[in-house]
Amino acid sequence: MAKQFDVVAIGTGAGASAVASRCRAAGWQVAIIDSRPFGGTCALRGCDPKKVLVGAAEVIDWARRMKGNGIRSEQLSVDWHELMRFKRTFTQPVPKRREEGFAKAGIVAFHGRAHFVRPNAVQVGDEVLQARFVVIAAGQKPADLKIPGQELLTTSEQFLELDELPRRILFIGGGYIAFEFAHVAPRVGSEVTIVHRGVRPLALFDPDLVEQVVTRTRELGVNVELGTHAEGIEKGPCCLIVQAAAKAQKRTFEADMVVHAASRTPEIDDMNLGAAGVEWDERGVRVNEFLQSVSNPIVYAAGDAAASGGPPLTPVADYDGGIVASNMLKGNHQKPNYTGIPTVVFSIPPVASVGLSETEAREKGVKFRVNKEMTSTWYSSRRVAEKCSGYKVMVEEGTDRVLGAHLLGSEAAEVINIFALAIRSGIPATELKHTIFSYPTHSSDVPYML
Repeated sequence: MAKQFDVVAIGTGAGASAVASRCRAAGWQVAIIDSRPFGGTCALRGCDPKKVLVGAAEVIDWARRMKGNGIRSEQLSVDWHELMRFKRTFTQPVPKRREEGFAKAGIVAFHGRAHFVRPNAVQVGDEVLQARFVVIAAGQKPADLKIPGQELLTTSEQFLELDELPRRILFIGGGYIAFEFAHVAPRVGSEVTIVHRGVRPLALFDPDLVEQVVTRTRELGVNVELGTHAEGIEKGPCCLIVQAAAKAQKRTFEADMVVHAASRTPEIDDMNLGAAGVEWDERGVRVNEFLQSVSNPIVYAAGDAAASGGPPLTPVADYDGGIVASNMLKGNHQKPNYTGIPTVVFSIPPVASVGLSETEAREKGVKFRVNKEMTSTWYSSRRVAEKCSGYKVMVEEGTDRVLGAHLLGSEAAEVINIFALAIRSGIPATELKHTIFSYPTHSSDVPYML
C-alpha cells in the first residue's frame, strides 16, 4: 500500500531541502529522497569542499607572489593528506546532520533512487510514495561525452576524494571545474593539461578577462590546449592515453588521470518521467513561469533539474526551492527573477561576472558606455603583488543602469556582489559612484570602475 504525503521531494541539496523545510513548517506531511549521502552536491561533492582546496592554493600563490617583498616562501608547500583531512571536517558531518535535521523536523527520509510509477507516485526501493505534489530537485551529473573509453574518466566528485594527486592530470573541458582544479593541482606538484574543444574556455565570462586567466594559467605551467577535441581514451601499459584532434590533426596526450571537466546534465534520465507524463529535455524538466511542470501540474522542479533559465548555482537552487514551496502552499503566485545573479570561477585569481556581457548588451540594441581597464598598477593589486587583474562595466546611457560587470583579481568574488545588488535592486551607477566605501579595500575601487 502506498504511503501518503503532501509533498515528496527528490534530492537533499539546497533546492529540495528548502522545499521540504518550508512545507513541513506549514504543517504538511513531507518525504525526501536521495540515493546518495544526504546533503547535495554543493556541501559534499562541489563548491564547499572545492573552495577548501582553492583556499590552500591561494595561500601558496599569495606567498609566492610576495617573494622579494618581505615574504620568504621557499619552504612553503601543500601537504595533500593534511589538506584532505581538513576538507573532510567539512564534508563528513553533513549527511548525519542533514538526516538528523530532517528527523527532528518530522520530514520522512528515504534512501534510494526514485522513479515515477504513476503521475502522483514515486517508488524508492520497495516503498511507493503517493503525494499531492512531487518536487524534482536532484541536481546534475557529468554529461555523457559519447567517446570511447569514457569509463576511464575520473569525475570531479572523485577528484575531491583523492588521497593523493597523480603526477600527470589531464582535464577534458575548459569550464569551471577544469580551471579551478588546474589552479590547485600544480601548486601541489602535479603536471596539468586542459583539453578544450572550443577556441575560448570559460565561455560565460568576459573574453578579455578570460584571456588574462588563460595567460596566468599557462604561466603556472598548465598546458592549455584550445580548439582540441578529445575523441577517445585508452589504457596504455603505464598511463592513460587521450586521442584528440585539433584543426584536423591528430593529437595524443598521456596522463596518469583523466578528469571529466566538461558539461553536466540534470540527473533525471532514470526517473521514468514518462510514467508521470512529465516532459523534459537535456536542460531539465520543462516548467512554466511558476516552476511547475508544463505537462503534469502536480510536479514542480527546482535548481539544476529545471529547464527554467536560471543558472546552475546553489543559491539559485535554494531560491527556486522557496518559490516552489510558496507556490504549492498558496497556489501559483511567485515567479523566479534571475536578474543580477553573480557567478564566479575560483581560479587564482578569480574571475566573476554578473548581468549582461558586452556582446549581449549590444545584441539588445541598448546604448551604453563601457568602462574597462587592466588594473595591475592599482594600489589594491600592487599591495598583494597581483599582476592579473582588471574589470569591465557596462552602464546604460540615459537610465544610468548597471547592465553588467565583469571582474578579475583578488577579492573579485566578493566585490561582484556589490554590482549584483545594484543590478538586481536598480541602484543607479551614480549612486554607487558616490558611495563612501571603507578604505583601503577592493570595494573602494568600485567608484573608479564607473
